[in-house]
Amino acid sequence: MPESPPHILVTGATRGIGAAILEALSARGARVIGHGTRATPGILAADLSESGAGDGLWEAALAALDGRIDVLINNAGVFEAISVEAPDAEWQASWTRTLQINLQASADLCRRMVLHAQGREPDAGGLRGRIVNVASRAAYRGDSPAHWHYAASKAGMVAMTKSIARGYAGQGLAAFAICPGYVMTGMAQDYLASRGGDKLLADIPLGRVAQPGEVASVATYLALDAPASMTGAVLDVNGASFVR
Repeated sequence: MPESPPHILVTGATRGIGAAILEALSARGARVIGHGTRATPGILAADLSESGAGDGLWEAALAALDGRIDVLINNAGVFEAISVEAPDAEWQASWTRTLQINLQASADLCRRMVLHAQGREPDAGGLRGRIVNVASRAAYRGDSPAHWHYAASKAGMVAMTKSIARGYAGQGLAAFAICPGYVMTGMAQDYLASRGGDKLLADIPLGRVAQPGEVASVATYLALDAPASMTGAVLDVNGASFVR
């Protein structure tokens, strides 16, 4: 990994946490390409609900970043309810969509990052590449009865991150995960309103949900500053609503 400004791909970068990450990294001088559902300057379009979309996004990002990606940040995700009483076809379609976007697409991109990093020259810290996966506290404490699939996808993301860290540390690849609780994004605001916001906030000792910039500051640290020995770390950003 060169000492020149790092080249970084951020998925789900058009709003909320992803947009805050993109802004924070750009402020640090990184060369960042984002991903969203529509193409705009600095944003590549990809529908990660489609099989193989992660691979296509990787190739497009690699071309946009002159053939070099130093850091991958998987942030794209969906949080969509499905009742256990839903018709079988709807239940299965919801699980398929959530796992495809939240886990499979992230796995495909992680695989590409692993292969890309192999054989590269290490940076001063001995790293050839970094992966930062934005998971959720739901990976550890579960979620609502309508969000089994979301919790399962995020638990899979954490397990995947740890597996990558253990499997490829010796090859100079570091992998980290972040587990936010509620974050003040449109998605979280809708959920808080539907579940009774005051009651849910009472479960957060800090007394408020996190701001996107707080999560972005953690992602930026992991992407640019965390030492190689931190590989495999999972950092919580949840106001002490779930401690491990």
